[in-house]
Amino acid sequence: MALDLAAHYLDEARRQMRGHKRMGEGAMAQLRDEDFFVTLDPESNSVAILVKHLAGNMRSRFTDFLTSDGEKLDRFRDREFEVTATTTRADVMRWWEEGWSSALSAVEALNPEDVTRTVTIRNEPHTVLQAINRQIAHYAQHIGQIVFLAKHLRSTEWKTLSIPRGKSEEFKTVAPKSDQGLPRAK
Repeated sequence: MALDLAAHYLDEARRQMRGHKRMGEGAMAQLRDEDFFVTLDPESNSVAILVKHLAGNMRSRFTDFLTSDGEKLDRFRDREFEVTATTTRADVMRWWEEGWSSALSAVEALNPEDVTRTVTIRNEPHTVLQAINRQIAHYAQHIGQIVFLAKHLRSTEWKTLSIPRGKSEEFKTVAPKSDQGLPRAK
């Protein structure tokens, strides 16, 4: 039973990671090239910087995931928050794909038996489950920032990535057969 639960967990982690990737891509697809480099204020990050940071984090955390510390010695995190005038949208999208390739290939390779193994991040022990949950939460936070920036920058031209405002009622489903005869929540 425990291995069934671990297998289900890995399937769900993979599903969530692919979903976060799709959401980020849906937001970035709506941006003009110059939008990738806009910051809202001196303390905020552009989409390009967020992607560069995500890619650096993914490479560091998931390269040799089960056998080396998730904070690689060749990672220079502070540089992830810098882009140059020569950085292009193509560079940003290459970083995005390379990062996700590292993360998804490592998680795809896991077996249910791996979920309770111990890995380290910055010399701190984590179960594989804890390490993956930590990363999913981190990626969701930054992809939410990418979506926020894209929505802000595209304003009235933004195409929603979920249920459009004012359309929630259209997306309600009929109660499953097992619920028939029971009162529906209002």
